Amino acid sequence: MTRRLVVIGNGMAAGRMLEHLTELAPGAHEITVFGAEPRVNYNRILLSPVLSGEKTFEQIVTHDDQWYETRGITLVKGGEITAVDRAAKTVTARDGNVTPYDALVIATGSSPFIVPVPGHRLPGVVAYRDLDDVDAMLAAAEQGGSAVVIGGGLLGLEAAAGLKMRGMDVTVLHLMPTLMERQLDVAAGYLLQQAMEARGIRVICRANTHSILGEDRVTGVRLDDGTEIPARIVVMAVGIRPNAALAKAAGLAVNRGLMVDDHLRTDDPAVFAVGECVEHRGQCYGLVAPLFDMARVLAAQLAGDASAAYEGSVTSTKLKVTGVDLFSAGDFAEGEGREDIVLRDAARGIYKRLVIKDDRLIGAVMYGETADGGWFFDLLRNATPIAEMRDTLIFGRSFAGGAALDPMAAVAALPDEAEICGCNGVCKGKITGAIVDKGLTSLDEVRAHTKASASCGSCTGLVEQLMQLTLGDGFARKTVQPVCSCTELGHDDVRRLILAKGLKSVPAVMQELEWKTSCGCAKCRPALNYYLLCAWPGEYADDNQSRFINERVHANIQKDGTYSVVPRMWGGVTSAAELRALADVVDKFAIPTVKVTGGQRIDLLGVRKDDLPAVWADLNAAGMVSGHAYGKALRTVKTCVGSEWCRFGTQDSTGLGIKLEKTMWGAWTPAKVKLGVSGCPRNCAEATCKDIGVICIDSGYDIHFAGAAGLDIKGTEVLGHADTEDEAMEIILALTQVYREQARYLERIYKWAKRVGTDTIRAQVIDDREKRAAFAARFRHAQRFAQVDPWAERVAGLDAHEFRPMAHFQPREAAE
Repeated sequence: MTRRLVVIGNGMAAGRMLEHLTELAPGAHEITVFGAEPRVNYNRILLSPVLSGEKTFEQIVTHDDQWYETRGITLVKGGEITAVDRAAKTVTARDGNVTPYDALVIATGSSPFIVPVPGHRLPGVVAYRDLDDVDAMLAAAEQGGSAVVIGGGLLGLEAAAGLKMRGMDVTVLHLMPTLMERQLDVAAGYLLQQAMEARGIRVICRANTHSILGEDRVTGVRLDDGTEIPARIVVMAVGIRPNAALAKAAGLAVNRGLMVDDHLRTDDPAVFAVGECVEHRGQCYGLVAPLFDMARVLAAQLAGDASAAYEGSVTSTKLKVTGVDLFSAGDFAEGEGREDIVLRDAARGIYKRLVIKDDRLIGAVMYGETADGGWFFDLLRNATPIAEMRDTLIFGRSFAGGAALDPMAAVAALPDEAEICGCNGVCKGKITGAIVDKGLTSLDEVRAHTKASASCGSCTGLVEQLMQLTLGDGFARKTVQPVCSCTELGHDDVRRLILAKGLKSVPAVMQELEWKTSCGCAKCRPALNYYLLCAWPGEYADDNQSRFINERVHANIQKDGTYSVVPRMWGGVTSAAELRALADVVDKFAIPTVKVTGGQRIDLLGVRKDDLPAVWADLNAAGMVSGHAYGKALRTVKTCVGSEWCRFGTQDSTGLGIKLEKTMWGAWTPAKVKLGVSGCPRNCAEATCKDIGVICIDSGYDIHFAGAAGLDIKGTEVLGHADTEDEAMEIILALTQVYREQARYLERIYKWAKRVGTDTIRAQVIDDREKRAAFAARFRHAQRFAQVDPWAERVAGLDAHEFRPMAHFQPREAAE
């Protein structure tokens, strides 16, 4: 006796289940399928090639009318089911027809999420889910113009590529810092953005949509920062949600999706579910492989195999954009006990990362070369031990279990005509010939005679290997202390290459400079963040996650886990209003210790982390800002009372100190910077042990620098003299900027001065007035971009465990 099987939904999961079922148990069921769309089953994965014009709809049809007919399946096209009566075991369609069942399969899929911003219901706003959406996009593309895609995930990028191929100007807006952040790590996301932009698609990350513009239909999109982007069509591709409303209305157990057991059975024994509408073991899937796994199990269950079970799926991702090779699988997040293997080839745009735990591959990300993706996926899915192939695993199946590659042997095998330096077109033979003919023994000599490695420097390693092969023991490679174990490059080379290559993000630096790790470490990330901030003011967005906790919360963590808060007091001068505000904060938050610091400020010690946002809100409201007592930045400007009050004072040291602090505060530097301004040679502000000090004298100002009074104790050196306050300001700003641009991260001014020489610094800051003015101008230019929105206005919506109080309270122009 045949059973009446009703299937609600005619998508890919339902179609694959019916394929298996009619093969396993042909004729065992009287099958009726209700599809909401007015067409046969098709492969939704291939909608992107239809949009781009690479395929037609007919080419992506999975099951045509004849397929259903030959298997005795009744297909009801456009047959939306509006109700399920579990007691009567019937389903009701929108047209009122009632169909009975013995077994019911719910395969209603998912629904696209539409961001509910103003204008989201305007004509011209479409999702990207089915053929009707593709038809709407094609109609818009025929008229030309601009398109905006909201969402930088799989579907969003495929939609963007398709519309671009149809001739539209396309902008992708993505809320997160990198594209496809759920499937890719930061490095691969960076490469993907480069590839999309190379196709002429504009990509804006960290873009929050404020509203969709237009009256009768879409005309554009406005972002939170006020940017407006014209658009004839707006594609929403920000995610999907399980379509479980029908199941919930029928009284079935629904959480995020329709809940099923390992047999794909709901809490009603007669009702099964499969596909994107399902929640299994707390997981909802939006990729096709898990849906097909479910379909196979459900078909076996319906065919009578009670042992068939679905235990979850390991997923992999590929982007369906022609010419973009991308693959990811498994878990590649940071975690304890995990080891990364990373391969980067900047010249070819290749990035590979494998994540290993307990001698098993648990995650893989590949960009640019993905031929071994399937093999890695099998290792991951089968939990294959990889210890014996660990050394060559990153090179793929061809090297599995083989010997590790010898880079020197690879260089030796290169023909003489092989290009080594792409920037200057220098081949191997020219380099080795020059080494032998001219007796070159150092890298600098090779650079001078051949130009190899003299430009961007990315071929430096190859050139050094050639020198080692040619000279043998006669080549003494110059020892460079690398930034950290993630790279062979030193600080100076990293800074030079950031400028030479125009690198403007941490992922860009790591890819182009072939970092050995995927995301860097606690030593290199803060350094790279600083170098980028210094190199590209106004263009590089400060990476908060590359800062230590003290800098993120504008407070110093103490040994008991509480924090020390030090608001700024300009030049050590305060007021009754500021003192009242401090007293109120101390009382309100029961702060146990209040201490005057050596930098003429007041330190609030013992602040609980959860109280930090509120403490800073109250201080900001009183006009007090962070003193950066934790930062690699200007800390304090210590002053004496000077000529305004002291009978020995020669100049207004307090006024100069306040002016310097208000001009320089908030400027990130390689290491902490402290200033002192003394109004006379009696030096009450202790200016001669500071990083930069000013001693006021009758004829003007003596500028000192490179002092220390911590682990190292060192008096300052005299840099030069200024006749006027304005000249003193210019010298100090220029000196600070030279230090910012040329010192290594965490290198104090006195150590930098010892390394490069006082005469070298004096030549740039004192002797050459044109250079000095240029450095000072660059400092002021950078300071114009060192502003953020007043933090106190935003504090209410921030989590106390992840916040950043305002670093800059008033406009820089007002401070000056």
